[in-house]
Amino acid sequence: MTITTGDAVAIEYTGRLDDGTIFDTTRAEIAEETGLAEAQPEREYAPLTVDVGEEQVIAGMEDALLGLEAGTETSIEIEPEEAYGEWSEERVQEFETEELRELLGGELEEGAYLEAQNGQRGEIIHVDEETVRVDFNPELAGETLSFDIEVVDVS
Repeated sequence: MTITTGDAVAIEYTGRLDDGTIFDTTRAEIAEETGLAEAQPEREYAPLTVDVGEEQVIAGMEDALLGLEAGTETSIEIEPEEAYGEWSEERVQEFETEELRELLGGELEEGAYLEAQNGQRGEIIHVDEETVRVDFNPELAGETLSFDIEVVDVS
């Protein structure tokens, strides 16, 4: 059965950055080998089920699934605009240090993450006495992503 919009598709995948670094996988053995399992101990590594057309995965992944069949193994490359978008300075926000410290109730340090009221996650990239800069770009913004995909089931 060829995958079309509306199908539920179970896939196994491994995602890599341009430098070959594996950033995500559904396969437990790869997660163990790369240290992802240790970094995410609560995660269950199993095939991912995607309802094609429901925007549950990045656009480039969804587009690549169309036309494939159960049992197909393929490798794809997804440019930033079809993944997490380009990195943008507009998504870096500045806050007054004291105001943010009071709001969060603690110390602020570069590399720490915070969650905004709208649910966006940001990384603190600069802290001084006056200003805190928080990067709300998706972690993989600006990255070209490669995926090895195996279509396990189509229904």
